[in-house]
Amino acid sequence: MKDIDFENQLWQAADKLRGSMDASEYKHIVLGLIFLKYISEAFDKRKRFLEKATQDKNSPYYAPTPQAREAITEDKDSYLSQGIFYIPPEARWSYLQENATSSDIARKLDKAMELIEQENPQLKGVLPKIFVEYTRVRDLEPRILGELINLFSKIQEQKEKDKDLLGRIYEYFIGQFASAEGKRGGEFYTPRCLVKLLIEILEPYENCRVFDPACGSGGMFIQSRKFIEMHKKDPSKINFYGQEKNSTTWRLCQMNLAIRGIIAHVEQGDSYHNDKFPDLRADIVISNPPFNFSDWGADRIQKDPRIKYGLPPNSNANFMWIQHFVYHLAPGGVAGFVMANGALAVGGKEGEIRKRIIRDDLVDVIIACPPKLFYNVSLPVSLWFLTKDKRNKRFRDRRGETLFIDAREMYEPISRKQYVITDKQIQKIADTVRAWRGEKGAGKYKDEPGFCKAVTIEEIRKAGYVLTPGRYVGIKPEEDDGIPFEKKMKKLTKQLEKYFKESRKLERKIKHNLKRLGRQNA
Repeated sequence: MKDIDFENQLWQAADKLRGSMDASEYKHIVLGLIFLKYISEAFDKRKRFLEKATQDKNSPYYAPTPQAREAITEDKDSYLSQGIFYIPPEARWSYLQENATSSDIARKLDKAMELIEQENPQLKGVLPKIFVEYTRVRDLEPRILGELINLFSKIQEQKEKDKDLLGRIYEYFIGQFASAEGKRGGEFYTPRCLVKLLIEILEPYENCRVFDPACGSGGMFIQSRKFIEMHKKDPSKINFYGQEKNSTTWRLCQMNLAIRGIIAHVEQGDSYHNDKFPDLRADIVISNPPFNFSDWGADRIQKDPRIKYGLPPNSNANFMWIQHFVYHLAPGGVAGFVMANGALAVGGKEGEIRKRIIRDDLVDVIIACPPKLFYNVSLPVSLWFLTKDKRNKRFRDRRGETLFIDAREMYEPISRKQYVITDKQIQKIADTVRAWRGEKGAGKYKDEPGFCKAVTIEEIRKAGYVLTPGRYVGIKPEEDDGIPFEKKMKKLTKQLEKYFKESRKLERKIKHNLKRLGRQNA
């Protein structure tokens, strides 16, 4: 999980320009400029192709006169037909770079965003038109905007070596802003290692429907597409559906997906009370919903068809989310989501709902995760995988069985405050699940004390319907170092006697010093 040096250097340079400006406001400036840079580059690349093609007599784009050539290179459909946004002259990066030091650069940037939205209806209401406002009332100097434009102009040199660099920079900056903002920023950013682990286990496939009802900045969709590409399948043959309550985060998501060329049906709205996809039954439901959300309006959904297993208390929406996921599953679908550990063992109304879900044989896999995965939030979490059909044709018949994995010790610290699960560790966990599910080529599954155990519903019932993995997997056996017990005891006794001697020596020295101190003060 190494960060690319160039991404990190770029972040440090951009963050220096922030000064005292709050990260939650500054992010809209920075991410808006990176997005503008990205779509402008895509436009320029297509434009260069058209300029060359219009002069080639063998090309279908050939045009005999300069006027005809310009008509083609400035024709909006020449870009939109290839999935590329049309960028008007006054919104192009080259124009903005030429005017980076002008006193009205903020107005030019707002105008650029407006022009792009006018020419590309799918971006309407998405782009940040805040540059003039921020320079007038939020202490953002026009000079900083110019310096940011010049800073991001340097990306082009590196991009020749890495075609996906701008998309990765955008994602990297989203993560860094989440860290800078603390808990509020974490609401729209799920740690990449958790997303990767979810995707590796869910295994998206061509023509599947993927739904995330708390989609944040769209990271689940991006990683799903990457998984499809890595397995040499067509990434365009996957259908994404999402919902996001926060309007700012919804815009962030739309820009993030546009940078990746991902077409998704993402609606803005409150999933609790305004489900935008009531008829959707997805093959894969994947999400990182808000944890332990209180006062969520339980009284407003008492007759809702989603709450099949019981109405959760108004003090905590965790089991509203869980039932929402189950409701949106297709008959053979699988849900994978992040959940606060409290949901594994809580009693009361929530415990009763969990019991009913277990009795219905929906719980497929539960994974306990390491601490400190989220930016500035130490809340321990687990991953839940639910399915309506454990006889799914893709895997073996797993009816009446649940796999528990305790991965709390599988991490690598990247700072004092944050851990990550490494790619190697992700593969070990995912391979264990694949072997248990009986996937072809995954090898034979075997319980491993302290790490994984396949458990029956009857065993879960005897444990009080608690889903805490540590309850079932047991303790990892201590490795035998080959040294006989008697030899170890002799060595330990010798070491202890040495410490006793040192202690007595130190005690005599302290007493001696105290006596001397007493005589000096007499």
